[in-house]
Amino acid sequence: MTNDAPSDEFTTIPELLDAMVSQRDRRLIEELLRTTTQFVHDETDTLNLKIAAAALAEMREAFEMFQPYSGVPKVAIFGSARTKADDPLYAQAREVAERLAGQEWMVITGAGPGIMQAAMEGAGRERSIGVSIRLPFEQGANPIIAGDQKYVSMKYFFTRKLMLIKEAKAFVCLPGGFGTMDETFELLTLTQTGKGVPVPI
Repeated sequence: MTNDAPSDEFTTIPELLDAMVSQRDRRLIEELLRTTTQFVHDETDTLNLKIAAAALAEMREAFEMFQPYSGVPKVAIFGSARTKADDPLYAQAREVAERLAGQEWMVITGAGPGIMQAAMEGAGRERSIGVSIRLPFEQGANPIIAGDQKYVSMKYFFTRKLMLIKEAKAFVCLPGGFGTMDETFELLTLTQTGKGVPVPI
């Protein structure tokens, strides 16, 4: 027997909106819903719907992951995934992160090897947050943060950079390749154009 009744998620949307304390938040949720339904009127194609759905879903997941630590100052550390453990830059990243963690900061990295792992080694698992990118030729999260509740994996570079930059109050940029330069120049562009709040870099 088929059940044609709408799901609880949809029948309770008005009740959920009515229960919201903040009218500003309610208006924003309503705007999100209007934008979503507009895809139907626009006859948006499947590929674009997939992009929009995936981007929104992973942003929601990352917002939820960061929420418990919203009151904790965070520093994002950018650097190469190729840096070896015997490289002086590896030791530098680890030391900087260790000192910052000692001052009650949390450290955000891309969760990969190299500089990212060094920073997490210095900060320790409890004070590390990982935001990785899913790539066909890269390994997963480094052993410091793998499996932790403070780790999220992203499909899109733009959503990943949003989380790395939005959540941090300071930045450490160490040598790296195109990925590191992309993150660093995104940060500098946001600062130079007034799109971001001035922070220590």
